[in-house]
Amino acid sequence: PPYSPELNPIEQVWAWMRNRELSNRTFASYDDIVEQVSRAWNTFRSDIDNVKRICSRKWINLIT
Repeated sequence: PPYSPELNPIEQVWAWMRNRELSNRTFASYDDIVEQVSRAWNTFRSDIDNVKRICSRKWINLIT
C-alpha cells in the first residue's frame, strides 16, 4: 500500500522527531533545517532502547 506506517518504522521515527525535537520551530535557512534535523536524528539514535521500541515489529523475528 502507498501509506502503511505499520510496515514502515521510519514513519514512527519521523513522528517521534517531529513531536519531541522539531515541533514549534522556525528555521532561518536551509542549513539551519539540516542542522536541526541532524541534531534530532542524533538525539533519537543515542537512545538504543527507544530505537528498539519504536522500530521493532512483533511480526519480525530477526534472531533465529
